[in-house]
Amino acid sequence: MSQSEDLHEAYFGHTHTTLIRPRSGWHLPDFREIWAYRELLWVLALRDVRVRYKQAVLGASWALIRPLTQMLIFTVLFGRLAKIPSDGVPYSVFVFAGLLPWTFFATTVAASSGSLVASANLVSKVYFPRLIVPAASMGSALVDFMVSLLLLLLLMLWQGVGFSAGMLLAPVLMLGMITLAMGVGTLLAAISVTYRDVAQVVPFVIQLWMFATPVIYPASFIPEQWRWVLLVNPMTGYTEAFRASFLGTPIDWTMLGVSALTSIILLVIGIAYFQRVEQRFADVI
Repeated sequence: MSQSEDLHEAYFGHTHTTLIRPRSGWHLPDFREIWAYRELLWVLALRDVRVRYKQAVLGASWALIRPLTQMLIFTVLFGRLAKIPSDGVPYSVFVFAGLLPWTFFATTVAASSGSLVASANLVSKVYFPRLIVPAASMGSALVDFMVSLLLLLLLMLWQGVGFSAGMLLAPVLMLGMITLAMGVGTLLAAISVTYRDVAQVVPFVIQLWMFATPVIYPASFIPEQWRWVLLVNPMTGYTEAFRASFLGTPIDWTMLGVSALTSIILLVIGIAYFQRVEQRFADVI
């Protein structure tokens, strides 16, 4: 019997009785248990993807329409009218390359923050690691990201922007953005179980957060004496690095390192708080 099968038998076997008790205090999750429930994670992720596009007139095309529409509006308003610089590349490609990582982050955080409340019937009736719920909500955002990434490559070819070796860094940047989105989303998901008005605040905060992130403008557009403020925003490093890796411009490794460190800290805080209050979910939700 393989190690994976042994783990599955330990949690789902019928040769012994498993007693589930709430754990008090601050503690990290049982990652072996989460791995044992990986099939549930996959099922919930697929459910979210199917529900999102079920009975939709345009189906998965919405994954392209949203960033493409934003790109066109930003290109006209900020690229043509406001004349915001774009580091020497066509503004449409510049802003689209910034919209991809931001849209993934914003979609994941918005979905994760309300995921526990939306799955109230499941959370209150069946036991499973609750951390799976906000993690599964990332599925549809990943699908949208991959579809939009293909559009970015086509847009680059159309605008005459050549591919660079820096694109190989994209998977690493994606891992960092997943870490950040999970940290923020998990924390908000736990808070929203008790305070339901979080669902009203999150969209507003995300909208403001986007303008505080160099999506429609480069970081160099901010005056030098105020550029340190960008370091407070962990999405700054990822957005700038993702765009630079595709457009072949220099990467600010210091800014990226700060974003990576902040992401890890937020993930630890988010998961720790989630585990701290998890035992109350079934009663409060």
